[in-house]
Amino acid sequence: MKQPVCLEIQPPVTICGDVHGQFHDLLSDYVDRGKQSLETIIFLMCYKILFPNNFFLLRGNHECYKVNRHYGFYDEISRKYRCMGLFEDFGSMFDCMPISAIVGDKILCMHGGLSPELKNRECLMNIKRPICPYNNSFVCDLLWSDPDPLTKGFCSSIRGVSYFFGIDIVNKTCENLNVDLICRAHQVVQDGYEFFADRKMVTIFSAPHYCGQYANSGAFMTVTGELTCSFTILKPFINTKKISSQMIKNE
Repeated sequence: MKQPVCLEIQPPVTICGDVHGQFHDLLSDYVDRGKQSLETIIFLMCYKILFPNNFFLLRGNHECYKVNRHYGFYDEISRKYRCMGLFEDFGSMFDCMPISAIVGDKILCMHGGLSPELKNRECLMNIKRPICPYNNSFVCDLLWSDPDPLTKGFCSSIRGVSYFFGIDIVNKTCENLNVDLICRAHQVVQDGYEFFADRKMVTIFSAPHYCGQYANSGAFMTVTGELTCSFTILKPFINTKKISSQMIKNE
């Protein structure tokens, strides 16, 4: 809470997307779905404690008490510690996390996407914490919305939460907030990163071979002091021997 809800970060910086408890990858959602969500978030918290002014964690849509009840984090804590007080403590922490960041005054970062309520930078800076996303439509959009090339403006998302938004919204937001690039995560993309809206938006996903079900690469983005962006690709490693033995066992 000592740091603002909208962080102002000076480059150089490295930006990562979803991790989802894949502790062996450890590159952000931090919890749920993966088998080692607890180890992942604790490790990241330790880095935050050690390097508070150099290591930053933005909230994702899975950093939420209600979501954690259904996507694995609650069950993992129950199995490993049998302590619901610990789960509630994590929920309280998630409600206090920063929601967005602006890098070098020109790169806007959030986990999900854009919102019809995002008119200017002050909207991001005036969010009050602690906050539950399900009680605030603006924060919910920042954590849940997705770009869609076939959408113009905003339309309801098939997720049942928030919106799809179109290229026109990306262009308008860049103009209104005076940024050159919007960086987000939230969706699996085949190559680990994917541009949208004539390279004014980029999706970064940092968990390769996601949940053992996708053959996707992971990626992270490096931003230099001059705001030049480059990507490092993390190729998936698929243990075919392990898969084969499991198939034999299942048969």
